[in-house]
Amino acid sequence: MIWIAGGLLTFFLYLIYDLNSVLWQKKILHGFFFLGNILLAGVTVVQILEAVSEVRLGACFWIFAVLSGVFLLLLIDTLFFALSFECTYLEVGKKPCVCDFGMYALCRHPGVLWFFLFYFCLGIALYPAELIYAGMFYSILNLCYVIFQDHWTFPLTFADYENYKRTTPFLIPNQRSIRRAIQTRRSKQSE
Repeated sequence: MIWIAGGLLTFFLYLIYDLNSVLWQKKILHGFFFLGNILLAGVTVVQILEAVSEVRLGACFWIFAVLSGVFLLLLIDTLFFALSFECTYLEVGKKPCVCDFGMYALCRHPGVLWFFLFYFCLGIALYPAELIYAGMFYSILNLCYVIFQDHWTFPLTFADYENYKRTTPFLIPNQRSIRRAIQTRRSKQSE
């Protein structure tokens, strides 16, 4: 049951990171997001290693293992590469502007989708009940975290977040947002 403690500590570190980015702005706390990622990755790897010894390598395993890998790559892309440096970190007045194109035109928190689908597919591929429970637990914590970000952190952090909320779905993409995500991703790639 180390995954419960690991998940709680991970999202506590994320919360401290967000509080620090708005309230305290202490350099030492800036690394808490990275530490949370390392902790969650470590706990997940331990769970995978425990489950692998009992896995039957059939078609179901390979299909869902590949899908979990795809969703993990989408999550990494969303969190670390889909954000434009200019848009996110250069100032408009005193606050950075929202990245509202490509992946972030799809919905305001696309990482939540990829995070959930990664753990869902991983749980089906490896199928230990503990990994499935852990994935659900982490996804619930992640949902709570992004609700906090959407209502408190991001409106205080980004200059135009309220407008972004009006134009982009929270979690579930719609036809318009999917079309916009595809169009804006293509336009940014051609620049």
